[in-house]
Amino acid sequence: MERILYYLLTGMRGGTNRIRIIRSLLDRPKNANKLAEELDLNYKTVRHHLDTLEEHDIVLTYGETYGEMYFLTDEFEAHREAFERIAEGERP
Repeated sequence: MERILYYLLTGMRGGTNRIRIIRSLLDRPKNANKLAEELDLNYKTVRHHLDTLEEHDIVLTYGETYGEMYFLTDEFEAHREAFERIAEGERP
């Protein structure tokens, strides 16, 4: 998981926005619209990053298609310290 986090957050375009999204979800689960509003990002951009994070088991969804909530996975929570190190610029 640590290598996946490193790749998603530093090895691809959009890593800064993915860090911002994850940090927002650390506070509490949110839907894509709320994230877009809170982070001042385009809704489609947020959805793209959420899809990427979901594909790599960082977030999961719950609820109906419209307004579905995004949560951080237990797998992510087990590697939260690695996320913090990578977000601060350390290499794995």
